[in-house]
Amino acid sequence: MRTGIVMAARPGVEHLAVRAEELGFSSFWVYDTPMVHGDPFVGLALCAKSTSRIKLGIGVTSPALRSAPAAAAALSSLNALAPGRIICGVGTGNTARRTLGMRPTKMVELESFTAALRDLTAGCETDYREGTRASRVRFLHVGGYVNTEDPVEFAVAAFGPRVGAIAGRLGTGMISFALHDPAAWSALGQARRAAAQAAGNSGETYSYLISSLYVLADGEDRYGDAVKDAMGHIAVSALILAVENPAFRAALPQEESAAVDRLLHLRGTTATDPNRHHRLYHNYLGRLSTEDRDLLVPSLVDKFGLIGTRDEIGRQINALEKSGVNELVIHPVADPEAEMAELARLLP
Repeated sequence: MRTGIVMAARPGVEHLAVRAEELGFSSFWVYDTPMVHGDPFVGLALCAKSTSRIKLGIGVTSPALRSAPAAAAALSSLNALAPGRIICGVGTGNTARRTLGMRPTKMVELESFTAALRDLTAGCETDYREGTRASRVRFLHVGGYVNTEDPVEFAVAAFGPRVGAIAGRLGTGMISFALHDPAAWSALGQARRAAAQAAGNSGETYSYLISSLYVLADGEDRYGDAVKDAMGHIAVSALILAVENPAFRAALPQEESAAVDRLLHLRGTTATDPNRHHRLYHNYLGRLSTEDRDLLVPSLVDKFGLIGTRDEIGRQINALEKSGVNELVIHPVADPEAEMAELARLLP
């Protein structure tokens, strides 16, 4: 299985991209969460100028953040800096919208936005609408402002068969966050293949899993602080989702639901506070704080990280690969450079 790295966009992120390339990783990604992290296009432009081989990804942007022409111009500008090395993940903006106190966009918007990006970055025309007004748009640049010759790779943020079907209809890949269940990936792949066949799409696409990983030493506590520090940022993001999505919380076991209540207490907010996003997303996907460690009950560790001995992790990865995952993208936060070196040794 191929491997990649994802980080929060910020000044200096290019140095980590250089190190990821040196270590042999296939891709380097940054998040697109404007009120929490830096701008992904600025971050990836720095990475593009500092690297020569590694793929550079946005994981993920959303139709609620930028218009399709603006996003396409940014992507094609990156493609001019790193020809053929750009990957764009597109989702409904679950986090990027909620950090504004807003709801995610609809899947129909996800589909139309991704289709427009795909067409524009390939130098084609597409429909553009504002309210009741509609037009056809395309790049009008003359000269080397953007690159529409080399393809931009797209992957939709998949969390269920409906999005798998969107990927199939559009001929894109898929990307998911902390989805470790091989059966769920198999279902996504089945939905994607059926929709692709119906749409006549037969090109090769890739599936990406964003996660965390920790290799246990002999006799090491699976639920100890070192493990929590390596994967806690992923688990806490799931607790935050449970605050925002009552249906998701209702499906949690009692100990995880109780952890949601403790999170709200620690953040000093409630699930009904209209301004809860100001507190919930503080240090979002950053290194776990000491006081947050107690939120990570054992089932969260088991569910939201790839944790185990070298052999156990190898078996997990093999199962995911058989279910359709092509690339494992890890987010190291405790000591990124040291963790990347360890991952490179584990995942050649």
